[in-house]
Amino acid sequence: MPHAYELHVEVTAQCLCCRAPRIFHFSSPTDQVVCGQCVNHLGSDKSERRDREHVAMWADLYADQQVKHQLEVEGLASDVASEAAVVAALRAETAGLTAVVAGEFAAGGVRDLLENDVVRRADRATELANRRNDRAMAVLWRLERLHREDGSNFGACACGKPLLKCAEFAAIEPERQMVREWEKKNVALAAEGKRSALPTDHAAPKPAATGTTRRR
Repeated sequence: MPHAYELHVEVTAQCLCCRAPRIFHFSSPTDQVVCGQCVNHLGSDKSERRDREHVAMWADLYADQQVKHQLEVEGLASDVASEAAVVAALRAETAGLTAVVAGEFAAGGVRDLLENDVVRRADRATELANRRNDRAMAVLWRLERLHREDGSNFGACACGKPLLKCAEFAAIEPERQMVREWEKKNVALAAEGKRSALPTDHAAPKPAATGTTRRR
């Protein structure tokens, strides 16, 4: 029966006689898929010899596998022992470091460092959040100046549209009081000569220049 294995190259195939995986080099699709050890087993009158040799062959293969398995087990056991030694050493080192840190923490040194670092981080995060809020409020302040009720033209927005038809006026209206409170607070800061977040085009008096620029 023809086979479908690749020709003229080494391929691994199961011998149809002994059922063991073997290396073959086929030159024709009609070549027998029978290993060299089983060539002499072909024919109905050789079944006894075939079975005897197959048993011996599989016994040898089993013995080889047992040896390989034992070597693998020994290798793995050695690896496990080495890893266990490393883990034990690391645990001892960690325990020593933990004792040192615990002693330093109890003495106050590490505690002070940690507390100071936490406070610095919290202060910095608060400062950044306040600056982001100030930038957003400055934008809202400018929009509020452009879209507010026109005192000289009843019912009209400062942009010229009727109040009822100005989408920007309607969007700002819920936040208008908050914007004015923010403006009032920063005007007071500017009046005291302190840093304020008012836009540069605001009419509030600016603090006098000191010759030193504060980095932001």
